[in-house]
Amino acid sequence: MNKQSIYGLTFDQLAASLAEHGHKKSRALQVWDGLYRKRVTDFAAMTEVKQDCLNTLEAHFVTETLTEHLKQESADGTIKFLFKLHDGNLIETVLMRHKYGLSVCVTTQVGCNIGCSFCASGLLAKSRDLTSAEIVEQIMKVQFHLDKKGENEHVSHIVVMGIGEPFDNFKNMVDFIRVVKDQKGLDIAARHITVSTSGLADKIIEFADSDLKVNLAISLHAPTNELRTRIMKINKAIPIEKLMKAIEYYLDKTNRRITLEYILLKDVNDGKEHALQLAELIQHIRQLANVNLIPYNPVDEHSQYQRSERESVRAFYDTLKKQGISCSVRLEHGTDIDAACGQLRSKQIKQSTGDNLGQGQAVVG
Repeated sequence: MNKQSIYGLTFDQLAASLAEHGHKKSRALQVWDGLYRKRVTDFAAMTEVKQDCLNTLEAHFVTETLTEHLKQESADGTIKFLFKLHDGNLIETVLMRHKYGLSVCVTTQVGCNIGCSFCASGLLAKSRDLTSAEIVEQIMKVQFHLDKKGENEHVSHIVVMGIGEPFDNFKNMVDFIRVVKDQKGLDIAARHITVSTSGLADKIIEFADSDLKVNLAISLHAPTNELRTRIMKINKAIPIEKLMKAIEYYLDKTNRRITLEYILLKDVNDGKEHALQLAELIQHIRQLANVNLIPYNPVDEHSQYQRSERESVRAFYDTLKKQGISCSVRLEHGTDIDAACGQLRSKQIKQSTGDNLGQGQAVVG
């Protein structure tokens, strides 16, 4: 019998599963506490749980489906983990240190099919979705690393911005969020969780209706259809007009602020005219929107793109501000350790296969 990872269950799912084997809800509470508060990885260490329940857990569940393959630490404290999945695939997870806490960027897919021209993670086509357990376990592995250091540090923030399109793995991504923000367990505040999407309009609407109360970031990167289609092929299927309608629905439904991500590419989308076009596009939602300007991290596989000059970034920022648009420039993390999303993974794949595979662009927050 194949055992499943227990991290893939929300609390209600765990309680239902144990109930099927005759165990009370109080047992689920004890198991949940053992997993996420005491953070034990051996069911036998859950000393408060009765033996018959432990036998059920041992018979049906496991606590590890990914292992640490490689770890890199930056001078600024950023740590990039390369994890190996049970099928041999590699994924990346990044721990970042901020003044406000410890943030983890998680991956939701093995590869990506969105195909943004500046993001080399998309050169490695999606081979499969991650399960909700594999996403949760990324957080647990990072927390185990922190626990081992003995400095009483905890993951406080999560950004779902790693390899893959989270909304293309919607159900597993939602179950992951329900697990990590459960107040009986890790208790990561909803306001400290941000999910990023390249703009799957139908899923943005579904996300609004889900009432998860977490933050939403939209990878916009261009103010017009012509330019956005040139750098993001998804715009052919979901043009800006359709995306904006979904964003408007989200804002009306939730009344929550959103972040519009805008990666600055030299002489492509970083001119004053682009800033003015962007300001005009989002003027009607500016009260609930912030533009996050992202300096591009050049990689060899995308030599057609270069980082915008510092003066251009400042001019773009100033132009938006003068138009009444809230905006910020993203701080960079881990620039000395293959900071780009997918870069470490692709290097390891190239070493093992000899293929000329791509490296990813950093869009982690």
